Amino acid sequence: MSKKPVHSDNAPAAIGTYSQAIQSGNLVFMSGQIPLVPATMEIVEGDFTARATQVFENLKAVAEAAGGSLDQIVKVTIFLTDLNDFAAVNAVMESFFNKPYPARAAVGVASLPKGVDVEAEAILAL
Repeated sequence: MSKKPVHSDNAPAAIGTYSQAIQSGNLVFMSGQIPLVPATMEIVEGDFTARATQVFENLKAVAEAAGGSLDQIVKVTIFLTDLNDFAAVNAVMESFFNKPYPARAAVGVASLPKGVDVEAEAILAL
């Protein structure tokens, strides 16, 4: 088994014992992204839509660093502290993904790192 780290300066640096992504064969397992602005490592200003948009911008940067694109994502898992934000996530995803959309799970959670309300991880097939 090969295990190659993927890193992008255009996505937030890892803030723990993990890589932004790991490539194994033609699959890239992308770590959860929260709405941190890469340059400042601060949470993006604005409403939920701004935060969800930053999450997908971060995933996009990691996908590109792996040599892929968001259109090659086959599975997304979204974590929300409020499932009432589900419709807003759908709207944001629609602006980032083309059909056929990736498989997806949305999970309601009690809390997320840095007190944010949205996080997403993905699997990319190169």
